[in-house]
Amino acid sequence: MHPLLENQPNKQVLMLGNEAIARGAIEAGVAFAAAYPGTPSSEIALQFFQISKTTDLYFEYSANEKVALEVAAGAAMCGLRTMASMKHVGLNVASDALMTLAYTGVAGALVLVVADDPYMFSSQNEQDSRYYGKLSGLPILEPSTVAEAREMTVYAFDLSEELKLPVILRTTTRINHSSGVVTLGPMRKRQTKGDFIKDPFNYVCIPSVSRRLHPILLEKIETARTMAETSPWNRIEGEGKWGVICNGVSYGYVSDAIEELGFAADFKILRIGFSHPFPDARVSRFLEGCEKVLVAEEGEPYMEEAVRNCAHKAGLPVTIKGKGKGLFSRLYEFDPTLVKTAIAECFQLPVKHARPVPIADLPEAPPRPPNLCPGCPHRAAYVAVREVFGDDAVYPTDIGCYTLGLLPPLRMGDFLIAMGAGIGTAGGFARASGRKTVAFIGDSTFFHSGLSPLASAVYNNHDFTVVVLDNGTTGMTGHQPHPGVDLSHLNLDKKPISIEAAARGLGVEKVITVNPFHYKKTVDALRQIADYRGVSVLIARAPCPLYERGLPGFKKKRPFTVNEKTCGNHQSCTKTVACPAFFVEDARPRIDAQRCTGCALCAQVCPENAIVRVSEKGEAS
Repeated sequence: MHPLLENQPNKQVLMLGNEAIARGAIEAGVAFAAAYPGTPSSEIALQFFQISKTTDLYFEYSANEKVALEVAAGAAMCGLRTMASMKHVGLNVASDALMTLAYTGVAGALVLVVADDPYMFSSQNEQDSRYYGKLSGLPILEPSTVAEAREMTVYAFDLSEELKLPVILRTTTRINHSSGVVTLGPMRKRQTKGDFIKDPFNYVCIPSVSRRLHPILLEKIETARTMAETSPWNRIEGEGKWGVICNGVSYGYVSDAIEELGFAADFKILRIGFSHPFPDARVSRFLEGCEKVLVAEEGEPYMEEAVRNCAHKAGLPVTIKGKGKGLFSRLYEFDPTLVKTAIAECFQLPVKHARPVPIADLPEAPPRPPNLCPGCPHRAAYVAVREVFGDDAVYPTDIGCYTLGLLPPLRMGDFLIAMGAGIGTAGGFARASGRKTVAFIGDSTFFHSGLSPLASAVYNNHDFTVVVLDNGTTGMTGHQPHPGVDLSHLNLDKKPISIEAAARGLGVEKVITVNPFHYKKTVDALRQIADYRGVSVLIARAPCPLYERGLPGFKKKRPFTVNEKTCGNHQSCTKTVACPAFFVEDARPRIDAQRCTGCALCAQVCPENAIVRVSEKGEAS
């Protein structure tokens, strides 16, 4: 039995934040869940994927976040309790559907989990998704602890069902990926079958219908605002003359900082957990009697602006600070020291920081730049592309493991903004510059958002090459499946879609598939494509070495070693391929046998054939 299915109310369990969210959904009776994987949200989907294999919970990894939200919305319109989960940039993809779904509402319940990523641990931007609540008019809940992540998730389903609206559960990396003690609650029975009651003049958003639905949404927002005013998730602690308003993980940092500063009696804290609609009246009451207020929130000054608005409307002459020099920044994550320093600065309090750990006698940590894994097929494809097209070509790339080809010596990445944009921007680069353009995209991203720009490129007669780096899985986020993955080894009835067939179906006439570890054949294929005019597609297909280890019948290949008798020490292996299995010792290249996967790429590029496979006896063969 999956650990999250344990039906022992009041039992305390150590959980990851994402596990707590999944557990909360199970306790709330979620029947239908969908996701596209994206860190820091990925583990939520993983729990559902595992649970769905042994229960009647339906779960799917959808082609992208918009599809995940839409399929969850369809089930919610049939009266089921549903969840869609994604990271912050995924909400951008899903937002088109979300804006109008706020008008139609839902018949059952729909909780949308969106995980923001302050400091961009695994993202291309820092985005504050709270603005989507404002934009759509939907309620937002923000947990401050792992335990609250479970509790709020249960509440989110009830709130959604009561308001007949989707509810946004907004988290951040520090909640998603922290561990904490969670007290299990009772598990409600799952309702897995529903019925759709046709009501086109409430559900089909033609202009005349939407004009009538918008005022209804505004009424629901006011109902939600009343609920936010009395919500236990918005609570006041303390009775001091100085106020701090906070949310999410900031609440823990603020509480600790005030205790450590030794002025707890002088402060009162307003923790906002039900953050949209903003509880204006409650905030105004909090501001009364405060001499000064500091708003502590990661990301944008979302609450700060709302608090200033409350003070203005109430005519309260209180000083309100938040983002600003010497206080909080719009950049990156908060940490306990930063928050304590900002509070001390704002309220002019003495602060004593912990003495730093002496490190003068420690050696400097070696840099560890992001790198493709040993044996990654993307490295082989990149080396071949560089041999054929060199530095003169333009290389727009995409979001995924293959983004790690950015650094020298591969240097396979000239422009990166969003999933699918490698293909989307390639036409602009080629048309405007006249230079050879090679766009990179992964197999999962191809299905996520590569089909539309590829169709557009063919239709508009663009001239560039797309290299689909197909490693048979969604690699960077943890080996989740996508529509092109064969899951027969898991006994799952999924029909994988051919990338070749999809490309040809969109009108691409030049489609070549290679195994990038067959290096010479890959180079020859690229040279064919180099002379082709129009949109061409090269599919570089070989399995992710990490994923491959878990497949049935996997057999580890014998590693390679450098034959020093024939090695001329040109170091083409380290300077061209730069596989992490290589290291330099005594100014000569060596191979770490424990890291080498036996892919043979380095052996094929060595000019002296000095890289050879280790024999079964452990000798160079």
